[in-house]
Amino acid sequence: MPAARVLTEDDWLRERAYLQEHRHALAVEAARQYPAGHPVAGTPLLGAPRWQPAEAIPLRDIALEFVPSPAADGSSPASADLAPLPGRPDGTRYPRYSDAMRALAAPAVFENRPTYRLTAAELAPGASRLAFTRGHYFDAIDTGEAAAHEFAAARLGERPAGLRTLVADPCDLRRRPANLAISTLTLRRDGDRASFMLHWRDPAKVGHAGGMYQVIPVGVFQPSGPEPWHERRDFSLWRCMLREFDEELRGRPEEYGTGPVDYETWPFARRMTAALDQGQVRVWCLGLGVDPLTYATDLLTVAVIDSRLFDELFSLAPRANAEGSVLAAREFAAHVIDRVIHREPIQAAGAALLRLAWHHRDTLLDS
Repeated sequence: MPAARVLTEDDWLRERAYLQEHRHALAVEAARQYPAGHPVAGTPLLGAPRWQPAEAIPLRDIALEFVPSPAADGSSPASADLAPLPGRPDGTRYPRYSDAMRALAAPAVFENRPTYRLTAAELAPGASRLAFTRGHYFDAIDTGEAAAHEFAAARLGERPAGLRTLVADPCDLRRRPANLAISTLTLRRDGDRASFMLHWRDPAKVGHAGGMYQVIPVGVFQPSGPEPWHERRDFSLWRCMLREFDEELRGRPEEYGTGPVDYETWPFARRMTAALDQGQVRVWCLGLGVDPLTYATDLLTVAVIDSRLFDELFSLAPRANAEGSVLAAREFAAHVIDRVIHREPIQAAGAALLRLAWHHRDTLLDS
C-alpha cells in the first residue's frame, strides 16, 4: 500500500486560500453536521441549552471565577497528529498549526498572548457564571483554525476530517481549549430608534474570520499585558470591552504590555463607567455560542448607548481601523437585520447576536 502523500507548503497555502475565500459558506455547511437543537436563533452559531437565557442578562449580573492553574499547552499529541500540518523543504513537519501560520500566512499581529481560558458557563437570570483558567491565544488557533482548515480541505476532496471527529461536540468545553471573545453589538439609541455598525475584518490583519463581517467591538478576553499584575486587574468583562471600544470604535492604538491600565484615572474608562452607573450606557448578555467552523467561542453582548454620549465619544462615519474597516451605520430594524444575515458574509456570532437583539429589543431599548 503506497504511503500517504506528504502535505506540502504549497498544498497548505492552496487549502488555506480556499478557506479564506469561502469561510461563510463553509461555516453554514459545517453547522449542518450538528444536531438540530444546537443552532442559536436560527443561525449557524451553536449553543448548549444552558448558554441560551430566556431573558437578557445585565452584564454586571454575571459572576466570574478564575482558577489560576498553569497555562497548559492547548494541543494534545492526538490533535497535533490530526491537524493539517505541512512538511518543510528540509523534510521536517511543522509541529503546530500556529507554526505553519506564522511561517506561511501570518496576519499583521500574530502573537501567542496569555488569555483567560473558558472552562465552564451557565447563563440564566439570577444564576449566571463563567469560569476561567489560564490559556494562550494559539491554543484556539491550533485547534479551531486547524479544524476549519481541515474542513475546507475535506470539501476539496483532499483528506478526511479527523480533528473534528476528535473534538466531537464543540460546546463541550472539556474537549478543547476555548478562548472567549466578547462580541458586542453597539446600538446608538436616539429616542425609540437605534442604529448599529458592522466591521469588515481584513484577512491580512487578523488571524480569525478574515474577509467576514462582524459586530463591533469584538475582542478576546485576555489581560492587557503578559506580566502577572495584568492578570487579576484585567479580569473583568467590562474592562476588556472598554479597551476594545477604545481601539475599534475610537481608533486608538492597542497598547499591549506597556504597563498596568489605570481604569480609575483613564478619562475614557471613567466616562463610560460613570455613564454605565447613570444609565446612559446599558450592557446586556444575550447568550454564548460556538462557531461551527472554527470553534471560536463568543459571549453575545449588546451595549445600548444614548445618542448624546455616543456622539461625544464615537463616530458613525465609515473608516479604516487596525483590523479592517468600520462600515456605514445601519438602522436597527427587522428588514435590515434579515438582509445582513441572508445576503452578507457575517460571522455566525454576529448573525445570532443581531437576531437575539431584535428579539429582546423591548428590553434593550426600554427607556
